[in-house]
Amino acid sequence: MLATEVIRRPVVTEKAAFASGMFNRHTFEVNRTARKADVKAAIEELYGVRVLSVSIQNRKGQMRRSRFGYWKTSATKRAIVKIHADDRIELF
Repeated sequence: MLATEVIRRPVVTEKAAFASGMFNRHTFEVNRTARKADVKAAIEELYGVRVLSVSIQNRKGQMRRSRFGYWKTSATKRAIVKIHADDRIELF
């Protein structure tokens, strides 16, 4: 799998921004079929950093309501990647 297919987008929330600044842990939304080894290789290839660990979260879809009825959002997979202390990822 190509690195650009594994990593979909960075997750930009207050919690993710705090973790990236304080603990050097960055959060990405990844492909549902990606494994930890795939995520590690993709991050190292795309950003040129050393990855220490990868944690994966499988997040189930939620039920949403509109005036036309109920529908379910799609399930996502997130990867929280810990980077070596000397390396940085500049997203913005």
